[in-house]
Amino acid sequence: MELNETMKISLEHDKEKEVREIMRDVYDSLTIKGYDPISQIVGYILSGDPTYITSYNGARSKIVRVERDELLEELVKTYIKSI
Repeated sequence: MELNETMKISLEHDKEKEVREIMRDVYDSLTIKGYDPISQIVGYILSGDPTYITSYNGARSKIVRVERDELLEELVKTYIKSI
């Protein structure tokens, strides 16, 4: 890279990565605690009630850092890419 080129920072990519990591952590925590992670995450997204998410391993505090519409957007993007 030459010194006169402008570095491009992708905040959108960083946010997507953060959301994916949070979802993975929450999914794992729910699974470890014996919950159905899909049902619990859907319940949280639909209701906004964080008690659908276990506090184990900080999962609840992680998921509330992300807006529910951002979670849903990432889920839809990932699904669409997989079909």
